[in-house]
Amino acid sequence: MRRIGNTAIASVTVVALCSGAWLLHSAGTTHAPPQPAAAEGTPDPGEERLTAPALPPSPPTRIRIPSIRVNAPLMGLALTPAGSLDVPPAGDKNLAGWYESGTTPGERGTAIVAGHVDNTQGPAVFYDLGALKKGSRIEVDRRDGGVAVFTVDAIEVYQAKDFPDDKVYGAAARPELRVITCGGGYSRATGYQGNVVVFAHLTGSR
Repeated sequence: MRRIGNTAIASVTVVALCSGAWLLHSAGTTHAPPQPAAAEGTPDPGEERLTAPALPPSPPTRIRIPSIRVNAPLMGLALTPAGSLDVPPAGDKNLAGWYESGTTPGERGTAIVAGHVDNTQGPAVFYDLGALKKGSRIEVDRRDGGVAVFTVDAIEVYQAKDFPDDKVYGAAARPELRVITCGGGYSRATGYQGNVVVFAHLTGSR
């Protein structure tokens, strides 16, 4: 498989994740997904220094985020002709995807995982992503039988027009992970207004 840089991904990467299908089709009062507090957007320098050695490339098979009860299989995602990242099928609410032409989680560089915040039936795999806290653990099972363990550095929310491509998708000198879903407020006319992005780095493996 030919590997290409994550910076090839356009800023419209997660537009297809952000229709707000559940909120749009629900009658009466609904509860929007949690959004990260401003304090969660500032990395802890001490945590950033604790970095585990990079792992060899191996495709991921599952992601677990215990603090928000995520335990989901991962499918490979490619780019669409428009340059955006394709998305997992909306009908499976407990399915996430990873950018399979980029970095695999655990090797040096920036690995990308994306998933829906909701579908027409209700909350989906990353509905509670905005409730994560710095220091939370993310585990990624790999095809080689190992597990890459990441620690969350920051959780940020961006309006679509201000999405920082280089910050989210840019190359990294250490093993890093981005987990992306929708957020930034909701409009019944246009869906979610932006994206929640989790920034994490490798701190262990087993």
